[in-house]
This record gives sequence, structure tokens and C-alpha cells, in this order.
Amino acid sequence: MSSATVPPWPQQESQATPWERFHTWRHTRPFWGGLLAILAGGPILYFPYFHLKLGQLTMAMSTTAGAGSLVIGVLLIALGLTAWFQPLVRVFCGVATTILSLISIPVSNFGGFLIGFLLGLVGGGLLVSWAPLKAEPAVADAEFAAEQPEQGVQSEQGVLAHEVHEVHEAHEAPAADTQVSPAQPQAADPEGHFR
Repeated sequence: MSSATVPPWPQQESQATPWERFHTWRHTRPFWGGLLAILAGGPILYFPYFHLKLGQLTMAMSTTAGAGSLVIGVLLIALGLTAWFQPLVRVFCGVATTILSLISIPVSNFGGFLIGFLLGLVGGGLLVSWAPLKAEPAVADAEFAAEQPEQGVQSEQGVLAHEVHEVHEAHEAPAADTQVSPAQPQAADPEGHFR
């Protein structure tokens, strides 16, 4: 869910339940992008070290790039957590998540059999596109009015009177330097340049 589709800021209540506090926390950061980045690290970490047992037969999925898969998986999880707890770096986290997901295709069993790759691409896109909610206009106006209760009305009336006075002066009389004088012929010097 992007910030454009979420409801406005939830009401701040002193007796909020844990679910309401989590809901408020979730709306102030790129939650879904971070969650998908964390989930993308799981398959990329798991499959290179996975051993499938079929009866007495053990099939190892490990490759020579097991360390690369470990690094990519841990970085994806770290980027998802960073986006949750430091939303200001969400664009960096999103770009890095997308790049690491692309790198996981050749390094880590086709990006965790395309599961981690797809989760990482979607999560990176959500991290980059998320933007914080703006403060509600009514709340911002109420805070401004509370700071300056009487000055707001007086200064507004003073600005309006000043603007009306400026408009009245502008239309009252034309300026002296804008009067049109009759056209005078320009004299040319001997070389043909006009003065």
C-alpha cells in the first residue's frame, strides 16, 4: 500500500491498544517494502544450504557461490530492517534491494528459484516509491492559530488593507516617467551609427 492510498493520520489517543500503536507505526514508514525485502532474503539464504532427502538419497542444492548467497540474503534482510527503522534512507534501501535481487539470479540458484528475486524486485520498488504522509491541513492550521490567536486576525486585516492601498495608488495616477513624448528623429553620426 503506498502512502497515497492510506487513510489520513490516525487519531492520537493516550489509551491506544498495541494493535493501534502498531497500525500508527506501520503508516509512518515503508512497511510493506521492508517486509518484502526481508522475505526476499529468506529463500536466497536458504536454498544454497538446503539438502533434499528422497528416501536414502540426499541431494544438496549448494553451489560454489554459497558465500555470495549468504551475503546477499543477509544484506536484503538488513536493508528491509533499515527501511523500517530509518525511513529517510528508503530510496537507497530500495535501489540496493533491487540491485541485490538482480545479482542473486546468477549467484544464488536463480535468485532462490525466482521467489527471492521477485519478492526483492517488488519490495525494492515499494521502498523507492514510498513517501511519508503530509500533516493534515486542519491540524497544521489549528496549531498555527493556537500559537497566534489574536495576531492572526489583526495581521490578516492589516495585510489586506495594505494590498488595497497599493492597488489604489497604482491605478490613481500614471507615473511621471511613463509619459509618452513625441517621437524625435535620431541623428546618425558620420559612420552611420545611431545615437
